[in-house]
Amino acid sequence: MRLRLLRRRMTISAPRMAIRSALPWPVRWLVAGVMLGLSGAVALWAFEFGKTVAGIDQGTHEEVVALRAEVATLRQTLVQAQALASAAESLVATERAAQEALLAQMRQIENDNTNLRNDLAFFERLIPAAASESVAVRGLQGERFGESQLKWQALLIQAQRNVQEFSGVIEIGLTGTLNGQPWGQDVAARQPVVFKQYLRLEGLLDLPPQAVVQTITAKIMQGNRVKTVQVFKLG
Repeated sequence: MRLRLLRRRMTISAPRMAIRSALPWPVRWLVAGVMLGLSGAVALWAFEFGKTVAGIDQGTHEEVVALRAEVATLRQTLVQAQALASAAESLVATERAAQEALLAQMRQIENDNTNLRNDLAFFERLIPAAASESVAVRGLQGERFGESQLKWQALLIQAQRNVQEFSGVIEIGLTGTLNGQPWGQDVAARQPVVFKQYLRLEGLLDLPPQAVVQTITAKIMQGNRVKTVQVFKLG
């Protein structure tokens, strides 16, 4: 019987033997994870070492440094450009204000020139044709001002050279009609005048209601003497 059992164990028909590990499965997973991590670390080290040997990592680092420097330069350029833009906007606003002020001055100068031309034309009309009179009234004019006033103006001149200062009185007289009847004021206005070469005068006269002025008379008096008289007819 023992011989039969020994023969069965020694032949092919003997039962198979199973060898089991003594390590539990958590330990086996831990060992596998450690081995996998070591393998990955070795692979990463080999990759980095290969880049260093080949010079790839050094070039990339230099490019990053250069790009950072370029970015800093571009930022500085942008700040300078923004400052220049702000200064340009301020300069444009200042120039625009200066142009507006210049245009206003030009308009004022044009108005002044127009007034001067008008004054020159007025004085040219008042220049006497001859200098026979020592004192003369030129350019006596009058026009209705409102409903009950009359505006008058005149130029007194001494045409001679090196003349003495004249001192006298001007009297303004009016003639016309009032309510259809003849009417007049021998001295509607009277004022002293003192001048040497020329003197421009003007004034407003109050008129009675319904008065129609037909003529204005300017009389220059020196003491009791009448120096000159000029009459202006209203149209």
